[in-house]
Amino acid sequence: MRRRLTIDDVEPAVRGGSVFACGGGGWADHGRMLGREAMAAGSPELVSIDELADDAWIATAAAIGAPAGTTQWEMRGSDYVRAVALLQEALGEPLAGLIIGQNGMSSTLNGWLPAATLGLAVVDAVGDIRAHPTGDMGSLGLAGSPEPMIQTAAGGHRASNSYIELVARGGTAKVSPILRAASDMSGGFIASCRNPIRAGYVAGHAALGGISRALALGEAILEAESQGGAAVVDAICAITGGTILARGRVVSKQVRYTPEAFDIGTIRLEGEGRGCTLHVMNEYMAADDQDGTRIATYPDVITTLSPMGEPVSVGCVEEGAELLLFHIAKPLIPLSASVRDPSVYPVVERALGIPIAPYALA
Repeated sequence: MRRRLTIDDVEPAVRGGSVFACGGGGWADHGRMLGREAMAAGSPELVSIDELADDAWIATAAAIGAPAGTTQWEMRGSDYVRAVALLQEALGEPLAGLIIGQNGMSSTLNGWLPAATLGLAVVDAVGDIRAHPTGDMGSLGLAGSPEPMIQTAAGGHRASNSYIELVARGGTAKVSPILRAASDMSGGFIASCRNPIRAGYVAGHAALGGISRALALGEAILEAESQGGAAVVDAICAITGGTILARGRVVSKQVRYTPEAFDIGTIRLEGEGRGCTLHVMNEYMAADDQDGTRIATYPDVITTLSPMGEPVSVGCVEEGAELLLFHIAKPLIPLSASVRDPSVYPVVERALGIPIAPYALA
């Protein structure tokens, strides 16, 4: 499968990616900016992993930071290009393509601009079909590996002299926190390129077809919009197999930014006879009903929608707002090796104070 990405793919990628963003995954306007710049640089090509030789080098294009908009950040399209260029220089060999660590409001498009600029393929594979808080959760099962890897970062708030470039080598779990610290120091959001691996490994460990799924979902959303919000919600549920778990009003939002560049806390909804609490670590990682019973847990897709069917990120949730809680159970989505890696969960469980691994690994 080869598909030349065009300007007509930008909005579907943003719309579909926003559902898989699970309350995080960047910003929609940032995604549109990346898409427009990619098309100006030369339309990149979306390819399936089997189009590439098994020994071809593939790396992950990603953004690191807290997507709730609680910090002063600046990230330019050129920062994504620079991060990939730094990794190629450190690797000493050319990359053949880029995957993304996760879908999201902008992260679905993280690889498009550097691919178009540097002549690489956008590989239709993701480290995680949905957005997640840590780099290890999109590392294709490499979090516990002692194999030294390369991770780079570029970006920062220029006006406060916070621009940073970084090349780090070491075990994935040891290096990932360094890039997150750099994200905080740069203003809260930074471009990265990490973990060069062979295409054969990607084929066996990534969530394949993740970008195509976001594009198809986005196309369905755009097609349904003229019929109103209920039709959009119905279209999202129909194409994904997801359901609406709850509808209600936001009665509490307690989310704080941490020095590790995470937004952590809870959001509580009440309405229609069923309340629920959403647990946030950049993204929605779990939901409990009014009795404290778990009703959704990562890697399930957990997303808040407006009554018009528009995904609402954590940063845009306001007390008093009416929201729908959308859910896709994990058997309905492709799962990468990262999801099955027990080592990625302790940091999330400590931050949230709730169990995640027993549900995710079941």
